Amino acid sequence: MRTVYVNGEYLPENEAKISIFDRGFLMADGVYEVTSVLDGKLIDFDGHAVRLQRSLTELGMQNPISKEDLLEVHRELVRTNGINEGLVYLQITRGAPGDRDFAFPPEDTPQTVVLFTQDKPGLADSAQSKKGIKVISIEDIRWGRRDIKTVQLLYPSMGKMMAKKEGCDDAWMVEDGYVTEGTSNNAYIVKGGKIITRQLSTDILHGITRAAVLRFAKEAQMEVEERSFTIDEAKEADEAFFTSASAFVMPVVEIDGATLGDGTPGSVATRLREIYLDESRKMAI
Repeated sequence: MRTVYVNGEYLPENEAKISIFDRGFLMADGVYEVTSVLDGKLIDFDGHAVRLQRSLTELGMQNPISKEDLLEVHRELVRTNGINEGLVYLQITRGAPGDRDFAFPPEDTPQTVVLFTQDKPGLADSAQSKKGIKVISIEDIRWGRRDIKTVQLLYPSMGKMMAKKEGCDDAWMVEDGYVTEGTSNNAYIVKGGKIITRQLSTDILHGITRAAVLRFAKEAQMEVEERSFTIDEAKEADEAFFTSASAFVMPVVEIDGATLGDGTPGSVATRLREIYLDESRKMAI
């Protein structure tokens, strides 16, 4: 049985409890981060900690736990649960004021801090990454602040199910004719050796893995262009991929039924995945 962390306590998962008045439960008034674990160490922890603070600040929420304490909790959960490859999920909400109200509770209301691990053997050596995934396109009807990593994930979840219904793996969302991002990842295409991905704005999540992958790509002398692209452009691309903290770099081999290249993971995505995993392991803490 997993040990989880709830508001300063390490508990067996079946003893963990949150108030029914918690605003994360009632209002999706909370933020989260997911940090990968490889070889029992945390990948890109600093990046996730910085983005967590940004998300909290954008929502006018305090940070109830220091970066140092947060790192210690992550490490303790990884150790206690024997995680070699997997994930650590962190969620902070505005707390449980004792009743439901649209207005924010008083600032001294204790916030809710929850962390738990997910054991994912074979995370780095993913079979899916070797064959690539298929995506469909769907309309992006989410709220306008996708740069804040909130727990309001209903539409992305529905998007994943739309893809499954079509016999595919994921969905890329489209707004005003251009791809924004995947349901839980940043989207990229490759044309003529050039990596193309949407520029940062409030329209997409500022991916921690995205930042690392683009940095590694530039260091490897790969050309990167940050701009919007259409689904039609993506269908005509040489290859495509997405990045996320849990999938790293994942090749895309089909978009809306159109096969990319020869239908197998492209060389750019494959190389970037190798570089990302190698460099991330070196810097893991």
